[in-house]
Amino acid sequence: MNYPNGIKKGIDNKYITYKNRGMTLESDLNVTNQYYIENNIAYIYKKPTPIKVVKADYNSKGLRVIKEAYYSEPSTTDYNGIYKGNYIDYEAKETKNKSYFPLSNIHEHQITHLRHIESQNGISFLIVRFTTLNKTYLLSTKDFLDYIDKMKKSTIPISYFESHGYLIKEKYIKRVDYLEIVDKIWRLS
Repeated sequence: MNYPNGIKKGIDNKYITYKNRGMTLESDLNVTNQYYIENNIAYIYKKPTPIKVVKADYNSKGLRVIKEAYYSEPSTTDYNGIYKGNYIDYEAKETKNKSYFPLSNIHEHQITHLRHIESQNGISFLIVRFTTLNKTYLLSTKDFLDYIDKMKKSTIPISYFESHGYLIKEKYIKRVDYLEIVDKIWRLS
């Protein structure tokens, strides 16, 4: 029997799962956000990276093709939008490491941006996926900043995500249903 989540027994009679093979956190979030938009739950989208076009040509179909461009300014965070009248802004990251998340994955200007959102009482957080463990956590900006300001370390151990973050359970349609956790943390339900 083929189960929807791809679980079956292998040769050694252990369960094998094929879910998430080839999927990334970003694509899972995009599918989830599209569900939120289509069902009028929230309007949250991936922010485009700002670029400055230097050279462009037209192809045979008359469409403009960018030949040369550069990043015009550093991007802030990955996603933003509105949910229940509240501004939401978050950064999404993946790591293959099993025991910690390297802070080198987040740039200083992104941390500054999250500080600004937090200071204006916006809803902001990190979504971090430990790909090898197939675990995805939401960590509020408050807890993230508290850790980096007090600990002065170059990594955040997974134990910090386990104790201060929220494990996001994987679902079928809303693959990374982070708004369920946002409702709990910020008491929006």
